[in-house]
Amino acid sequence: MNRLLMILGMLMLLAGSSAATDAVLPMGDLDGDGAVTADDTRLLARVLAGYSAALPAGDATADLDGSGAAGAVDLALIARKSGGGIDYRREMRWFVGAISRAARPGCAVIPQNGQELLTVDGTAAGAFVPAYLDAITGIGREDAYYGYDADNAATPADVTAYFEGFMDRAAAAGRTVMVIDYCSDPVKMDDSYATAAARGYISFAADHRDLDNIPAYPPAPFRVHGGDVASLADARNFLYLINPGAFGDDRAGFLATLAATDFDLVLVDLFFNDGAALTPAEVSALKTKARGGRRLVVAYLSIGEAEDYRYYWRPEWAVSPPAWLGEENPDWPGNYKVDYWHPGWQAIIRGGAGSYLQRILDAGFDGVYLDLIDAFECYETR
Repeated sequence: MNRLLMILGMLMLLAGSSAATDAVLPMGDLDGDGAVTADDTRLLARVLAGYSAALPAGDATADLDGSGAAGAVDLALIARKSGGGIDYRREMRWFVGAISRAARPGCAVIPQNGQELLTVDGTAAGAFVPAYLDAITGIGREDAYYGYDADNAATPADVTAYFEGFMDRAAAAGRTVMVIDYCSDPVKMDDSYATAAARGYISFAADHRDLDNIPAYPPAPFRVHGGDVASLADARNFLYLINPGAFGDDRAGFLATLAATDFDLVLVDLFFNDGAALTPAEVSALKTKARGGRRLVVAYLSIGEAEDYRYYWRPEWAVSPPAWLGEENPDWPGNYKVDYWHPGWQAIIRGGAGSYLQRILDAGFDGVYLDLIDAFECYETR
């Protein structure tokens, strides 16, 4: 599409109603305020004011709307990102929404942490952002009851109350709430499970922060049952094991260990230690609990940081990093901050064939668990 055709396409959008804009754009709501209004039309007009040259024809990394080609809609989305500073929360909401549109309805979408994205003003009492709420199946929250300040230590009461304010809102809106606590004392683990269940959440008490094992306690999953789990809403418990390093090169042993459990949901990494993705057959085999009921298998996906051990990492980035790659996370060596709103990074995560998300979908996972959703906090505090 040449520049003239891009402008003509934009003019057609400008000439239409808000309803027409909504029909063309992925969410319609370019400014992220929860509705398609005249403000969105003004963002389209900004493209005509001179930003169109920023989108090279045929540049796949500029395919922000996932249509398969760079075009007028992508110009509008770039225009949204170009002026007046970046709204980091809005950009993360849009990113999650784009992932959801590519993954659903067959794949659950569960963001971890960053619960402030649920509401317009970032408070538990605020109005929901409808597009974001519609994009997600559930939410995950670490350290709700144990582990916020230190592993095996109770989370401060005011922090727990803050988290519960959002989690209760999400649960009331029909979204499954998944709590991950970090504690190893059996009494504290029991308390974690019971407290979460009393509020209608499902939970996992991890005795290793690295999420590299199946805890010996409790000996069976909390609220274990033999029934089928057809959707996230059916799950009563889950296992969070995304670091299989302890299994070395024993891929078969790792899969057999998972298969021998009765968790309603197992949350694992797409890749084993050898760098090879789990196959559709391997994922399918994990979908049956040891006692015979069906369960969900969900894949972990970090969208707020890049990891230097992933298939997409390039050695040359050490001396010539892409524009979107930031500094290393001092708390997690090998993990790097990213400008998650940048089309180059988003193309890696959800850019169609060969993207990280598509690999997860091709393997047959029932859901995708999105980590580093709260990356917006880093940029807001700079």
